[in-house]
Amino acid sequence: MDIINFLFHLLKDPLATLQDFLTHYQTLTYFVVALIIFVETGLIVMPILPGDSLLFAVGLLASSTGQLDVQILIPLLIVAALLGDNVNYYVGKHLSRFIRKRERILFFKHEYLTETENFYHKHGGKAVIAARFVPIIRTVVPFVAAGSMKYSKYILFCILGASLWVTSLTLAGYFLGSNEWVKHNFEKIVLGIVFVSFMPMILHVVQNKFQKKQV
Repeated sequence: MDIINFLFHLLKDPLATLQDFLTHYQTLTYFVVALIIFVETGLIVMPILPGDSLLFAVGLLASSTGQLDVQILIPLLIVAALLGDNVNYYVGKHLSRFIRKRERILFFKHEYLTETENFYHKHGGKAVIAARFVPIIRTVVPFVAAGSMKYSKYILFCILGASLWVTSLTLAGYFLGSNEWVKHNFEKIVLGIVFVSFMPMILHVVQNKFQKKQV
């Protein structure tokens, strides 16, 4: 399967794409899903990969097909997310100047950095946890945190955030996997997840614009 084609279909329909992959490659699905979570959280230049919808989809597949074990998935994906966060933190420590000078690198835009810095400064250490549930920002927060948070403090927030994120969304998909409406309306579920995930970012932007108008 062509990688670019696979990622395109994964973004468009994560459930159908994973289901097809699971049928053909079976246990290799564990590795592929973990790799995607690692890249989405660990490579600042790849913030557009699915995260929330992917976790929900893989939990649903574990429930509906029985070919994936949720007891393996959850710890595996928590480790993948933690490894990604730590790579991103390391990049922020050592390559911050280089990346900040760039307006765009692959799928990373400089505006993502600005929005994430605002989000981080507003929420402090809690941003590392809260950002887990916000697409794009969760990819950039470790990079931003590297400049102002000690690693010993960061890793505690990091572990808590990764555990909550992976466990809640994977189990949500797992327990709703037997529901026929959910199975036949997965696209609506994904849109709902995306909408809810982006709400903190939208509210943050609206609030900033409102405050500027008052000034």
